[in-house]
Amino acid sequence: MSETLADWAEARPVTIEGRTKAHVKTRSPVTGEGPVLAGVLIAIAVIFLLLFLVLPLAVVFYEAFAKGVGAYFSALSTPDARSAIWLTLTVAAIAVPLNILFGLAAAWAIAKFRFPGKSFLITLIDLPFSVSPVVAGLIYVLLFGAQGLLGPWLKAHDIEIIFAVPGIVLATVFVTFPFVARELIALMEDQGTGDEEVALSLGATGFTAFLRVTLPNIKWALLYGVLLCNARAMGEFGAVSVVSGHIRGKTNTMPLHVEILYNEYNVAAAFAVASLLALLALVTLVLKTVLESRFGDELPGKSRRH
Repeated sequence: MSETLADWAEARPVTIEGRTKAHVKTRSPVTGEGPVLAGVLIAIAVIFLLLFLVLPLAVVFYEAFAKGVGAYFSALSTPDARSAIWLTLTVAAIAVPLNILFGLAAAWAIAKFRFPGKSFLITLIDLPFSVSPVVAGLIYVLLFGAQGLLGPWLKAHDIEIIFAVPGIVLATVFVTFPFVARELIALMEDQGTGDEEVALSLGATGFTAFLRVTLPNIKWALLYGVLLCNARAMGEFGAVSVVSGHIRGKTNTMPLHVEILYNEYNVAAAFAVASLLALLALVTLVLKTVLESRFGDELPGKSRRH
């Protein structure tokens, strides 16, 4: 009798709330929907990516090389193009380290200390996400322009900010400074202060605890934020467009140079420069993917999903 019952139990599918195991396995563990709906959703996502991401990228590179490889490199070797590329790299090389310093300081203060105005500081860090870059550029013009609040004083001391490199750097720093800080704050809050307290109890100074304990724990999140910050710095258009003055060969970054070339109907040259920006974006995406796959547990928010 027991053998008969055992055979019957093995042959009969185990039910969960009236559904067989095989039936359950074909459904989403989250929504309970079947494979047909999952296939439809995946197809929609793939089609959307093809239409709005892959196809535009393919068009950029196709148009860039439409007149041949010689025309492509010729467009990139003009004095104006070289100036735009160099200025873009220079601005990023200045803005990213400044954002690293600010991001580390802000994240350290918010995650490790309690002080009045902490919530207000977090709100200020998020401000560039809610303010239009064009508005940010206009603010700098109203502050540092010839007719601005500080304009007469700057002119009297022969200091140029607007329509010069310092104004471009300021605008770029403004639109990019949340990236490093935001990547670090969540991770440092999750880690707490236990490791630093142990280091201090063993005689380490605050700076030593930061270098030997805190920094190694956040290095991959820091690199993650730097990648995002650098990508935004090189591709920023709105704020830089307002403060640059569009002076060819002097204050045009790569995005501004693309706009000028396209408005002059120099389509091949415009797409040639745009392809460089696309390559930078692709490199950033690849590095971001590598970091997420290899060091996912050490990136902000990842440990909570694992």
